[in-house]
Amino acid sequence: MRNLNEYLDSTLLRADATAAQIAALCHEAMEYKFRAVCIPPCYVSLARDILRGSDVRIATVIGFPLGNSATAVKAYEAERAVGDGADEIDMVMNISYFKSGRHIDARDDIREVVSAAAKGGAIVKVIIEACLLDEDEIREACRLVMETGAAFVKTSTGFSTGGAAAEDVRVMKETVGDRLKIKAAGGIRDLAAAGELIDAGADRLGCSAAADVMEEWRES
Repeated sequence: MRNLNEYLDSTLLRADATAAQIAALCHEAMEYKFRAVCIPPCYVSLARDILRGSDVRIATVIGFPLGNSATAVKAYEAERAVGDGADEIDMVMNISYFKSGRHIDARDDIREVVSAAAKGGAIVKVIIEACLLDEDEIREACRLVMETGAAFVKTSTGFSTGGAAAEDVRVMKETVGDRLKIKAAGGIRDLAAAGELIDAGADRLGCSAAADVMEEWRES
């Protein structure tokens, strides 16, 4: 596995994460040359100031972790985050709409966020929370995301009943092919898990243990 750092979004989304911890995450990301940091919206401007001039991108979460905020609220969240300096928006699909058969509403919810993010040149990753879906639903959710203009489909928030699973990633890859990129997130704590997900088709890994995984990779 070459250039593992380029797959990693170093993530800190805990409710009790402090500003000092976010700052440390950003400095660590520059040291390891991670692809991005993924942080709460309230700290995007802090990350922007720290990461200015580096190649580390800033990702933040919208409608997180449940996805059931009003669409207009999610769109505003995205627009505000991009204005504060976010390069990437990891939004949670309205899973309730989707499970209720309201697929058009779920799709339009995503489209509004994609449109809001695009005003500032940001891309969107759509979290489908695969642990709450069966295989057919995962495929249908992926097909829905392909209709929205989003750049990625993402497995998980890491705050539900499960995290990234290689089999889910394989199903997602079979469905989207090269039309979307895939981000796996949730419970990636070692090099073996990271490698399995990349082999299954993941283009990006959201990881709260990114530094530990990198050190294991360097020593391998």
